[in-house]
Amino acid sequence: MHILIDNKSGVPIYDQIYTQIKGLIISGTLAENDPLPSIRGLAKDLRISVMTTKRAYDELEREGFIFTVPAKGCFVAPKNTELLREEHLRQIEEHLQEIRRLSAACGLTREDVIGLFSLLDD
Repeated sequence: MHILIDNKSGVPIYDQIYTQIKGLIISGTLAENDPLPSIRGLAKDLRISVMTTKRAYDELEREGFIFTVPAKGCFVAPKNTELLREEHLRQIEEHLQEIRRLSAACGLTREDVIGLFSLLDD
């Protein structure tokens, strides 16, 4: 698993870790029951605080993406189809907001956007 930290992005480091691991789980790159690096090991590799890594893992566990086995480590949780559906819906909503913003900037109507969308089926 390869995590990249961008110190210039303005996004908190724990959030960068959380987002990247969550993306790997949703995409299937990390499969059910795959082990994650230890909190201390990942912190050492990234040269960041253990508390920062723990915060990312805690958030992933709170949202049901990973689970912890005492004295064994953290693992990818079994996929909850409803959780994945909600995540995908959230992503679609974000994209639709961007489409709305861009179409307004171009002066496109709702019908224009729907017409563009229907072209994708061809």
